[in-house]
Amino acid sequence: MALNTWISPFLIQCFVTAGVSINMSGMGMVMGFTAVLLPQLRSPDSPLQVDDSSGSWIAAVPGFGIIVGNFIIPSIMSKYGRKIANFVSVVSCIIGWVCIVLSKSVNVMIVARFLQGVQIGMMTTLGPVLIGEYTSPKSRGMFLMTISVTISIGVFVIHTMGIYVNWQVSAYVCIGIAVVDMIIVILSPESPSWLAEQGRHEESKNVFRYLRGDKEEDELEKIIAASIVNKKQKEDNIAHDNFGIKMKNRIRYMKETVQKREFYLPVLIMLHVFTIVHWSGINMLTSYINELTDNVMGSQSNFDVIVITLDILRILSNMIGLVLVKKVRRRLLIFITIGINLATLLLIAGYTFAKQKDILPYDNPYIGMFVIYLHMFSIATGALPMAYVLAGEIFPLQYKGLCGGISTFTMSMNLFINTKTITILCNTIGFSGTYLLYSGVVAYCLTMVGILLPETKDRTLLEIEEEFRGKRIIVNC
Repeated sequence: MALNTWISPFLIQCFVTAGVSINMSGMGMVMGFTAVLLPQLRSPDSPLQVDDSSGSWIAAVPGFGIIVGNFIIPSIMSKYGRKIANFVSVVSCIIGWVCIVLSKSVNVMIVARFLQGVQIGMMTTLGPVLIGEYTSPKSRGMFLMTISVTISIGVFVIHTMGIYVNWQVSAYVCIGIAVVDMIIVILSPESPSWLAEQGRHEESKNVFRYLRGDKEEDELEKIIAASIVNKKQKEDNIAHDNFGIKMKNRIRYMKETVQKREFYLPVLIMLHVFTIVHWSGINMLTSYINELTDNVMGSQSNFDVIVITLDILRILSNMIGLVLVKKVRRRLLIFITIGINLATLLLIAGYTFAKQKDILPYDNPYIGMFVIYLHMFSIATGALPMAYVLAGEIFPLQYKGLCGGISTFTMSMNLFINTKTITILCNTIGFSGTYLLYSGVVAYCLTMVGILLPETKDRTLLEIEEEFRGKRIIVNC
């Protein structure tokens, strides 16, 4: 541990969270880069030329990369630790941006974007888990919210740079940010929960007290006790030398795992939460903002001003979310913010339909601007940050990597399908029909989350796990 122990535990938690959140800001930069890159590539003097098809692949292909990163990271974080996994993801981020800078053809650009998706897949699984294990229950929601804040800052930075510099310069800046983050990750400690899982209990105690102080000893004892039980159960299931028996026991272990309430309920919840995120309209606001403003406000709108002010609103909304998640119960906050998002989706669908049919009694670009801003506010305070808050809270200790991997897979598929079909849906069922479809998806998923999700505010990770299990962990001493 490289930081001095005289620094307060809260500041140490801020430092280690920064190593995760800055890495997560790469997701915002990658997704926002599309809005910067595609208009510049469509310029007549651009050395790379794209059409609608190749442009949609450049925008959507990170979704495939996320699947790969999602497949790789659980084994790394389980076998080598959360810190090593975080370091690997930072290196992947740097490699992706270097490939962007070196791109000389559309095919190379698509490969580079795929590699960037790999890094996103790693961090979407790892980031909430690591912050959840680093931080105190009372501050955990706020720290998990910083993921969304830094993603929003990443979008703002990349969009703003896109107005003033070309895409190669933007990529160099992103490389510099990743290098700074790498230094923070190197100076951060390993997760105490992972150390406990490995049987390194003294190290786990030292790191836990380093991160939390000496006022949460009860949680520390529960983490170590639970890790002993989990490790014994795992060893009992695979403790045979014969390969055939070992594989048979592993299959049986997996079958038993997927039937456990503490495994399948969190996965089912996050499947619906990540679906809300990507069908809430966030990809339209991030990657296809030009099309959104043209349909809602008209083609005469000041695009640069709209983009910058929207990104600022996104950051401010995330800041508001930081306060709300500290004060308001999780379930109530989800229903209020996603409810506003659902109402906004229906409003945009109705408004653009009436605008297209020329049946609006009164129309003004500022009305459309207000609707777009409300749309961004509802997402930035609700679906987007709450997804990472819940992902850091509801996965059980024993299956964090597997649960996170499955959930991130659903997130990546939603990202790819939603981003790839934006142009197709707008050309077939129209812009208003697209938003009406989005509202139906969000309404269904919100209903399912309301049925399945327990309250998690101010509860330890083990208490939440016990809620899903339906009984408390029993340790035989």
